[in-house]
Amino acid sequence: MAEALGVSTATVSLALRDSPLVADATRERIKEHAREIGYIYNRRAASLRTSRSGILGVVVRDIINPFYAEILGAIEDELDRSRQTFLLSNHYDQLEKQRNFIDTLLQLGADGVIMSPAIGTPASDIRMAEENGLPVVLVARSVEGADVPVFRGDDAYGIGLATTHLISLGHKRIAMIGGTDETSTGRDRYQGYVRAMEEAGLAVKPEWRIPGPRSKQAGFEATEAFLALQDKPTAAVCWSDLVAIGFMNGLARAGFKPGADISVTGYDDLEESAIATPALTTVWNGQRDVGHRAARALLDRLTGKDVTGSQELIRPELHIRQTTGAPVER
Repeated sequence: MAEALGVSTATVSLALRDSPLVADATRERIKEHAREIGYIYNRRAASLRTSRSGILGVVVRDIINPFYAEILGAIEDELDRSRQTFLLSNHYDQLEKQRNFIDTLLQLGADGVIMSPAIGTPASDIRMAEENGLPVVLVARSVEGADVPVFRGDDAYGIGLATTHLISLGHKRIAMIGGTDETSTGRDRYQGYVRAMEEAGLAVKPEWRIPGPRSKQAGFEATEAFLALQDKPTAAVCWSDLVAIGFMNGLARAGFKPGADISVTGYDDLEESAIATPALTTVWNGQRDVGHRAARALLDRLTGKDVTGSQELIRPELHIRQTTGAPVER
């Protein structure tokens, strides 16, 4: 191929590996010629020379969730710029499914993995991957005792913003809907809610927490429990935008108007939140920043740069829209 195209064999090799060292036009000319003659680059053979497979893994809870989709989109952008191929898996919070994917990456000789770890992931699982040559970077959730880079939003601070906003409008009875103490995200968001309430001198009643919901359907179903609370909270801080949108639909079905009768906040600032009716007051959690930084950190680790195992928190922002207002007694 090098002789036919009038370039060096090194240029052909770099082009077939999608190296950015080769000009785009030259790289495409070489790859087009390879297609014409039926040549397929043997990544497995190349990995014997370079000790790199060129394959990365990404595993999250559920890519259908727009929160993870936004993180993945940013990861893909960053990896595309470095001409990296990645394999994607959903674990649906099934630890065994996650472990099977990590085993597959190890068997393929993958170069690294970005994980939003499943509920119950022990630090020993992450250490096992690292000790077997699979560098790990965590996103969205952290694992206690795992000394690897972590990129996520500052969940306690973000929920505190939403709760404090409701308090500033005059709300004193505020429920929190969704989440679980089984994840760092769930624990931190609940702690942020409790801290904001206590700093304002307001009571935090156990029954005002309706744990569990993490989807639209679950948020919709939580409406019944919320409306049945005896002391009738005037507002709800929801664990995510998906929960909040489901909850808003449940309120509307019961004859209440979100924002006018009962105030509602979400979390994540998904695209759907701004175009919902009414538009959802929510907290931007930096999903794209998380994805870009995590991918960059993994690539830096692969090139030998010193990347510490510390946690980097993205600072959330409150976006006030139409679903919050002064309290209305029912």
